[in-house]
Amino acid sequence: MSDHIALAKELFNEAWDLMDKAGRSAEDDIAMLHKAHTSCYLWREAGSPVNNARGEWQVSRVYSVLNMGAPALLHGKYSLALCLENGIGGFDLAFGHEAAARAYRVLGDMEKAARHKALGLAACDGIGDEGDREYTKSNFNDL
Repeated sequence: MSDHIALAKELFNEAWDLMDKAGRSAEDDIAMLHKAHTSCYLWREAGSPVNNARGEWQVSRVYSVLNMGAPALLHGKYSLALCLENGIGGFDLAFGHEAAARAYRVLGDMEKAARHKALGLAACDGIGDEGDREYTKSNFNDL
């Protein structure tokens, strides 16, 4: 199982690098999707609910970056549900709401996007580390 976790981390970071890549190609987009999905699957199989929630969050974020609202919402809502069902708070809960807000924004539902943004920012209050709290809040800036 430790091989699964190591690969999940590696693919998560590679998908993140592709999200940040300037001038990302269509090939990069496909690779980013595959890396995010594979990382998420590996976390689901070998990790804990918090790892699964983070994997689902990243898949949602990738779909939002690609302007694909329906799958972004599917994975974002699942990430959020994993947090709520397992008592996962802090930045994971905030990012669950951030994923939902982004997906709703892509879908054009600004009311639901605003509601999840507000809930996500409120969840930031539960983040003990100031650096983590500010980083998490900064992810809401473009919403």
